[in-house]
Amino acid sequence: MSAPADAADREGPRGRDAGLQPERTRLAWRRTTLSCAVVAVLALRQALHGSGSLVAVCGVAVIALLWLAFTGVAHRRVRELTAARPAGLAVGVALATAACTVGLAVCAVALMV
Repeated sequence: MSAPADAADREGPRGRDAGLQPERTRLAWRRTTLSCAVVAVLALRQALHGSGSLVAVCGVAVIALLWLAFTGVAHRRVRELTAARPAGLAVGVALATAACTVGLAVCAVALMV
């Protein structure tokens, strides 16, 4: 299957035309960071209104660290996307993002139980 003729015209001598894709990706990272912050705040709320046990306090501390790690990774990636030709997502960044997401989910389940 070939690309439409107008797509070939847009590509020009440099290769592909990124268009607004980096901007959409930057916005997606910001939305994900906001969602992560909401999870952290809700976990803090649950721990404060819950039993206030040592486990809950440790859970909130872990969630805060995971949120800070995710925010750092996301901020680094958003900065990288400001380049004219941003590089692809590195494997380490993808693994760190996945680890923070899974860690937040595990901590949220632990706080609920």
